[in-house]
Amino acid sequence: MKERLAKEVSFSELGRSEVNLLKMAWNIRELMKMCKFLLLAILFLPHEVTSSVLTVNDRTENYILDTWLGSQESLKCAVQNHTREEELLWYREEGTVDLKSGNKINSSSVCVSSISEDDNGVTFTCKLQRNQSVSVSVVLNVIFPPILSGDDFQTVEEGSDVKLVCNVRSNPQAQMMWHRNSDILNLEKNHQVHQTSESLQLSITKVKKSDNGTYSCVANSSLQMETKDFHLIVKDRAVTVPKEPIIAACIVVFLTLCFGLIARRKRIMKLCIKNEDPQRETAL
Repeated sequence: MKERLAKEVSFSELGRSEVNLLKMAWNIRELMKMCKFLLLAILFLPHEVTSSVLTVNDRTENYILDTWLGSQESLKCAVQNHTREEELLWYREEGTVDLKSGNKINSSSVCVSSISEDDNGVTFTCKLQRNQSVSVSVVLNVIFPPILSGDDFQTVEEGSDVKLVCNVRSNPQAQMMWHRNSDILNLEKNHQVHQTSESLQLSITKVKKSDNGTYSCVANSSLQMETKDFHLIVKDRAVTVPKEPIIAACIVVFLTLCFGLIARRKRIMKLCIKNEDPQRETAL
């Protein structure tokens, strides 16, 4: 009898522990379901700041736009995936572009007309007004043949120094060289050439009569070749009379006259007195 009662007690204790484990497992399962629900709710919340995407001419990233002199380019900026009305801003380099009231919301366009070489490398940027870190930029790459400029005529004296500067603007960059009498210039000891992306310079020291003539600046790009003539006129050196000897001679003459007058002052005074006496006698 005692053994039967002991077995019933042990079975009842084992049943209680299993029930507690089942309850704990159930609570953990319900907690996991709740966490999943909250996570899904957070993921599907609207994200106004990050959802809006800008495009310029249907491109979402910065890019380079190839164009030509005298052409016209239209840049259209639009907001994609927006959840509300979005105002847009346009910048040319660091300055804002004036936009009409109907050309600001959700979509905005700017037109660049009569494109010149000065527009080469200029950046246009479209930005979201409420979050200006959201932006797309376009850099104009204006393609044009070489444009040359400089002082056409220079007149110098023999023995002086002179510089012929040929200014160049070209995209793509042009190859530069100096010609003389239709041939490539043969550099002499007194000649020196210096070239940058914007100019070609010919320096001539102690100019000689033989340097007189026409020098041609030649710029050759993949588009075309351009030439500009520079005329150098070398004149005879002017004969200059030194000033110092003349000044010294004048001083010597002046001092000589002064010393002469001082040495003969008594004789001069006597002559002056004799000239005054006859005038007095006549008056009496």
